[in-house]
Amino acid sequence: SWAHYSEALEGGSGEAAVECERARLVHRSAGSSNSSSSNRRHTHLAHMEKRYFSMAEVEEHASAESCWIVHESRVYDVSAFIPRHPGGQQLLVQRAGRDVSRDMEGPPHRHSTNARRWLQQYYIGELRREDDQGEEEELEQFSQKQQAFRERRINHQASDSVMDARCKSVDPENDLVDWNKPLLWQVGLLREKYDEWVHQPIDRPIRLFYSDLVEACSKTAWYMVPLVWVPIVILCSWYCYTDLAQGNTRIFTSFTTEYSIRVHKYCFPLLFVFGMFLWSLVEYLIHRYVFHMKPPASNYYLITLHFMLHGQHHKSPFDGSRLVFPPVPASLVVALFYTAFHLVAPGAVGKSIFVGGLGGYVVYDMIHYYLHYGSPKKGSYLYGLKAYHVKHHFEHQKLGFGITSRMWDYPFKTVIPEEKFEKIH
Repeated sequence: SWAHYSEALEGGSGEAAVECERARLVHRSAGSSNSSSSNRRHTHLAHMEKRYFSMAEVEEHASAESCWIVHESRVYDVSAFIPRHPGGQQLLVQRAGRDVSRDMEGPPHRHSTNARRWLQQYYIGELRREDDQGEEEELEQFSQKQQAFRERRINHQASDSVMDARCKSVDPENDLVDWNKPLLWQVGLLREKYDEWVHQPIDRPIRLFYSDLVEACSKTAWYMVPLVWVPIVILCSWYCYTDLAQGNTRIFTSFTTEYSIRVHKYCFPLLFVFGMFLWSLVEYLIHRYVFHMKPPASNYYLITLHFMLHGQHHKSPFDGSRLVFPPVPASLVVALFYTAFHLVAPGAVGKSIFVGGLGGYVVYDMIHYYLHYGSPKKGSYLYGLKAYHVKHHFEHQKLGFGITSRMWDYPFKTVIPEEKFEKIH
């Protein structure tokens, strides 16, 4: 009875109280098995900790500050996801307080399996049906008492650290890795399960290394990229321009001196733009063939390398500290590219093209960050690019490798196909 339950709860034997009440409700449900709602009761008993909301309660949360939606009779609080929604904030706010089950099927977009899995991170309860209201109120009352007991028990337990609020999106007991430890040294042990695991995105920060110093070097704020590299691009551009202005730079001298061509200083903008164009190709090739290599399941080190280079970004696509390339490792890569480029195209011409490529990299990193956290105007170029890139993350990981542009996806035949919907007459 409720009296026995209350005595057990206040006497400190909360677990016994829970079992006592669960048994009482199961017994009552079995006694009323002939009723039309008996199957629903068994479902409720199997989910004793669920919260229930009426549609009227859901409709009260219809703003950008508090945005609740219903999908297949489940209630979600997606307030935190509004700024990141690929279709723009307004599209989600317009559906706040409503059932979006049909919207999830499209048009304009049919949400992928990963998108539906992602939605579960914001689950807060079930939609209450009118015919179940009386029984569910009783179950809700029981759940609240059960929760109160658990909160009192948690308050008496010592905690050594405070976890990020976003960590609740992962069930640490059921996941394949230990989220309380750095992931970089664990992922190689997943073997054949790694590819599927890494492409199931979650919304929480990732720690890669044990060392705090190395971990700090692997992360950076977005503004560090322009802060570090834009002054270098400007200084190098001025150096290349003044070098060309001396009038001593000629091309084709390796083949002939008689027909070599003098490069005028006003050619620098063209060389710079050509460097940006070359970067767009390098960006595509690196993204497709390096970042999206499929490491053998038996190779621990290649799996670890893949996760460090790009896998961690696909696992946690909204970890803001890992969306751009940190300056320390980036400087090593830039130095490597500069050395290789200098051997192929020495002189002011080669340096001018290289500086243009470096400028293209800065633009790439900034656009990539914006595609994850920005809210471009509907119908704009960046709006389409954002939707395209999100499809790459959530649905088409083997297509859509262009970040700043889809240009190279066409000749390499990796364009993400447009969704088609049957016309409703």
